Amino acid sequence: MSRVSAATAEQAKGSGTSAPGAPPGPGRFLARAAAGAAGLTVIASLLGLVRDQAIARLFGASHASDAFLIAWTVPEMAATLLIEDGMALLLVPAFSHALARRAAAGSAADGLSDDPVRALVADTFPRLFASLAGAGALLVLGAPWVVRILAPGLSDPRLAVECTRLTAVTVLTFGVTGYFSAALRAHGRFLAPAGVYIAYNIGIIGMTLALHSVWGVRAAAAGVAVGSVLMILTQLPTFARLLTRRGPRGVGPRPARQGLSPLLGATVLAPVVLFVVGRQSQVFVERFLASSLSDGAISHLNYAQKVAQLPMVLSMMICTVTFPVVARAMAAGDQDGARRRVERDLALAGTVVLLGTSMVLGYAHQIVEVLFQRGAFDAQDTAATAGVMRIYALGLLGHTLVGTLCRPFFSAGKPTWYPVCAMGAGLLVTTGAGLALAGPFGVDGIAAANALGISTAALLLLLGLGSRAVAIRVRAVAVSLGRPAAAAVVAGAAGWAAAPAIGHPALSLAAGCLLVPAAFLLTGLALRAPEVVHLLALTRQRFLHGR
Repeated sequence: MSRVSAATAEQAKGSGTSAPGAPPGPGRFLARAAAGAAGLTVIASLLGLVRDQAIARLFGASHASDAFLIAWTVPEMAATLLIEDGMALLLVPAFSHALARRAAAGSAADGLSDDPVRALVADTFPRLFASLAGAGALLVLGAPWVVRILAPGLSDPRLAVECTRLTAVTVLTFGVTGYFSAALRAHGRFLAPAGVYIAYNIGIIGMTLALHSVWGVRAAAAGVAVGSVLMILTQLPTFARLLTRRGPRGVGPRPARQGLSPLLGATVLAPVVLFVVGRQSQVFVERFLASSLSDGAISHLNYAQKVAQLPMVLSMMICTVTFPVVARAMAAGDQDGARRRVERDLALAGTVVLLGTSMVLGYAHQIVEVLFQRGAFDAQDTAATAGVMRIYALGLLGHTLVGTLCRPFFSAGKPTWYPVCAMGAGLLVTTGAGLALAGPFGVDGIAAANALGISTAALLLLLGLGSRAVAIRVRAVAVSLGRPAAAAVVAGAAGWAAAPAIGHPALSLAAGCLLVPAAFLLTGLALRAPEVVHLLALTRQRFLHGR
């Protein structure tokens, strides 16, 4: 294979584009990848619901369940830092830059030191493994102090300490999972990373059901550990094949081993970590404010947030798939290509989340009633949770934009503190508004503060991206989001008006699944929203061609 053809093939593999004459094309590849990842995410979310219901059924609201939820804080934060945001924001650009160097050199030689990708793994993975193993060991030893900080009022912390020590393994296993996920996504492999939470939830459910009569709630904590190992095993075969597969040979000089990637230095690492922690702190602020309200307030916020943010999770699959494309374009100096991709991602992800927003606005009560209203969760809880869900929905676009916009910032190959400052400003707004609104409006006020704070951060990131990373056209992005937003208002209002017409909640919700998308699409077509037209064309194409 010639040097040019080798570079072309490598670029196609990593970015989702095809070599000349080789289907599928870039658009179809990305659409299929996003659809596959979204499908696996839906399955994982459903298993997560089964997991929560199993723990609630077996342990109820008791000291045991409290101990588990305290220990659950460890994997909850570890997932955000090491899988979902932090590790991806650091390593996808690093692997994309390595792939770009490999393609430019036209060689992927046999030796580890001759290939930029293998050299990157050799330089980073052992250090990461050792660091995370040490951090996990420290957490095991310091579990009593961690529990004391997280729950100072717990009467008997021993069970929580035991559960925390079991879940501490996720510091290592989630780090390895996040590393594998970032490497696979940079290479254009998306299904294995999207399936890790399926394995994770299966591990928790299986251990809980099998051993709860012997170990009590410790079985659920052990399930967290087992599930996290299954996450690694889900990706290990694909990751190993990528490293051991012999790439195309070329005639150019072999790239020299360059040591630790500059994208993984402390000056780049610090802003990414602080950004992720600031984003996760939105939840901590909510729980802190809700702890002073009546019993059940934290639960109402938790249930509402989990369900309301599902549209955001699905929309972010688009950006997860295209993130390596953006990183590769920026590594190659293709600013115009990066700009087009980011603008397209903002419009498409925004359209998807706005469709979900309209469904939540119209049918929040029916959604909560069908999913949760049984046993101790009564009609009053349903009404409170549905009200919070509708308010949360107002911030879904902001959450999606933050998740989309942070990626090009951290793909620029240089330290940037602007996202941290923007997220910090949003967190200040959330805290201030929450303090002002929690008293008179309760959980509804806290949810409104969350929506206001995250929307502030999204606006600041949108306004600052052009001068710091990718020169997007802010006015064009605003127009592309404004039309779907108008369609979401119309569709949500239609659903809200029609929902009470059918008394049975499940039947009403089923009707809403037809009514709201139809109203959204028709309004979008009437307003000539480009992304609505594009989504409709893709759907029609898949049905007509059976693909």
